[in-house]
Amino acid sequence: MKNPFANLFKKKDSGTENAPVTPEVPNNSKKENFLTKLLKKRLGKSAVGEEIVGVDLTPTEIRLAQISVNKANQWILEKFYVHKYEGIPENGTVLEHPDKVGDELKLAIQKSKISTSNAAIAIPVTSAIIRVVTSPLMTDEELLNAVKTDSLWENLVQLTDNLDDYSIFHQVINRDATANTMDILFVASKLADINSYTDIIKKGGLNAVIIDVKCFALKSAVDQINQISGSIEESNLTAVLEFGLDENYVMILYENNPIITDIFIRGQDRNTLIASDNQEEMDALVRRYITQVKQAVQDFETKYEKRIRNLKVTSNLPNVETYLASFRKNLVNTGFNLFDPLDGIKIPAQLEESVKFENRSYFSTVLGLAFRKLDVFGYYKFVTAVKNINLLPNRDSMIKQKRAKAFSDFAFKGIVGVVAAVYIVLFGLSFWQISTLNNKISDYAQVVQNHEMKTNEVAGLSKELGKLKKQMELSKSITSNKKISFRVLAQIASAVPKRVKFLKLDYNGTNQIIIEGLAASDQDILKLISNLNNKKLISQASLASMNLPTSGNNNDRKMKGFIIACKLKAA
Repeated sequence: MKNPFANLFKKKDSGTENAPVTPEVPNNSKKENFLTKLLKKRLGKSAVGEEIVGVDLTPTEIRLAQISVNKANQWILEKFYVHKYEGIPENGTVLEHPDKVGDELKLAIQKSKISTSNAAIAIPVTSAIIRVVTSPLMTDEELLNAVKTDSLWENLVQLTDNLDDYSIFHQVINRDATANTMDILFVASKLADINSYTDIIKKGGLNAVIIDVKCFALKSAVDQINQISGSIEESNLTAVLEFGLDENYVMILYENNPIITDIFIRGQDRNTLIASDNQEEMDALVRRYITQVKQAVQDFETKYEKRIRNLKVTSNLPNVETYLASFRKNLVNTGFNLFDPLDGIKIPAQLEESVKFENRSYFSTVLGLAFRKLDVFGYYKFVTAVKNINLLPNRDSMIKQKRAKAFSDFAFKGIVGVVAAVYIVLFGLSFWQISTLNNKISDYAQVVQNHEMKTNEVAGLSKELGKLKKQMELSKSITSNKKISFRVLAQIASAVPKRVKFLKLDYNGTNQIIIEGLAASDQDILKLISNLNNKKLISQASLASMNLPTSGNNNDRKMKGFIIACKLKAA
């Protein structure tokens, strides 16, 4: 009998040569319900345990970082600590000496006075399997059924290893309705290695809640600093280069597809990086190295017809600037800069001495991890990028427990009066189902829908008047949307929450609409996206980017800028 899944999937260039993996399906289709947003707004990060400490484990030192946001919407380096230690033999690894590293981590936590037990760590790129495959367009439910089929795995990656030996994560990174396909990112690592890392973290007195891959943590740091500093450079045209003793690679993230190219260095080159002061040897190393970098960049530019404008370099070499001068001579058409993961972050006076390093790119990984969110309430639900990679084996149950605790705290404290009382009853009836069944939380969506219908009925003419005003405002901002029907505009206008301001609406003449505006909070943006996805004539609304306004009046600068992309459904 012919395999029913033959030719179902095709691989897409991800720039890796790793072994096959088995993905787990995230439930990204569920809309954020009213109770969830209410809890996020009322309880805040601290109440649901969303604080994260980034933990970077190396054979010679442990780096810790914790970042927060103040009332002025400034990012603050709340905690930063580097703990150096001895005891691991030369060329030894963290996983070869877990007890030693765990003891040192416990000591580092005590000295640093970290205020959270939630830890985000990153595994080396060499320990990860990274693949991007293209499949026919499917719903989340269809994909969930497909990944459970053994024959699919046989055709997808010619899997020979036991799936139970891997910790696996996957997400849909791109959907193409025109081609009727979607791209799926798969990330996996040996389960034994992941468990060893979590044991180290536990021995240090923390709970591992996020296990990322180093290259994605670096890219997260680069993107976050670009946003903080107000950089307008296009992220798709910025590559990340790790140059050092441990790992060497170039990563380009284009249309959410991570393209990773390993850079080979010889054993002799490693010795040169460690101790050599011979300029001739150093120049020869750079020539060999930069040839590979240029080839990776050229391959990308040829394939995608896009030019890489900047290379952000991270390195664990104390004398990295010695090499970068030679690098820049060989990459005259590409910006080549040592990345500073603290650029634009407010540093308290008591931590200024801790971060006085000529090469602060050394701390890119730990800062990238510190920027992560635990995502109890689906912050990244509408973000189709590599910002939510998590190889923690029990991540789903852990998130559900923390979400249930947040609901419990909400009910106990009675924060919002009568509204809270209504949802306390609903939560009490559903609590046991939430802890045992993966999809019971979606039952609240129907309750929310009924609640909103009643609210609309009570609002009456006042709401109709508000909708009319928003339609008039929206019509003034349209630049190229004459082909959009009034019904579509009316649905867009009706989807706008109270604290959202539209700046611009673009229509490409086919089926894509780009909405640009300002919002008072992340929750308002998420509400707008959710509302758009519920409209009959609109689909696939997702967050394209966020920024902090640098112009306009004082009120505008206090808001968050956003760009949302969505599709028109066929009439």
